[in-house]
Amino acid sequence: MNNFCRLICASVFLLLSSGRALAENNNFNSLLWMQASAEYKANTIQAYNTALRNIDAALGDRKWTAAKEQVGDCSSLPPAIVMDIDETVLDNSRYMGKVVLENGQWNPVTWDEWVAMKEATAVPGAVAFINAMKSKNVKVIFISNRECRRGANPGSGCSQEAGTIENLAKVGVPDVQPENVLLLGEQDGWTSEKKSRREYVSKKYRIVMLFGDDLGDFLPDVKSNITPQDRDRLVDENKNNWGRTWFMLPNPTYGSWMSVLRDPKSQYMLKY
Repeated sequence: MNNFCRLICASVFLLLSSGRALAENNNFNSLLWMQASAEYKANTIQAYNTALRNIDAALGDRKWTAAKEQVGDCSSLPPAIVMDIDETVLDNSRYMGKVVLENGQWNPVTWDEWVAMKEATAVPGAVAFINAMKSKNVKVIFISNRECRRGANPGSGCSQEAGTIENLAKVGVPDVQPENVLLLGEQDGWTSEKKSRREYVSKKYRIVMLFGDDLGDFLPDVKSNITPQDRDRLVDENKNNWGRTWFMLPNPTYGSWMSVLRDPKSQYMLKY
């Protein structure tokens, strides 16, 4: 075999190996859909447009509340919406794309490096909606499981919070105050379960809408020790909230929907 043939054969082998690696990565098609499809953009804009059509009714009804954690008479409290950040307001698919193309996996070190870069783009529709809320004097509160890992000080925020606020400003959401960004671990008891942070917000504001990409952004105790069937039942039980007070953004790449599935995950795949 001459050198030219060896070169061609080696190139073909590398190409096939790379293709197999990408095909075997469960997130390849999911990320491709988020980054390349018009359908993903249509889904996110649809969610925010629907919310915008409902906000005046929410503001006009003083008994209107979106949070299960909101108890008692909240009619005198100022209105607020609560939003997740990642894959709800900020699009991190570039980070996940790097993970996929390098045949790696998510880890807290590289994720923290990505957060520090402040290069996430905006989820379509999010910025226009948030700025519309400002014009209506509706407070926007961000509850995120971005974690305080660098320089966390109770009551004074952390580097991740400052970087997140800078990233939000870069995509067109300026003047976000640190007290309106509630990160994982920023205060004692603020775990990945967001219930305690919704309770915290509900003491100060009438929460009129919730936005997220995970069922845990709306309901407690849905991220572990629960079956997919139980999660489906909770969605049905709260069917009147979807598209009215609760707005789910599409995210097929990660989330508690996957972590609750037992191995082998193929058992959940339906077939004829």
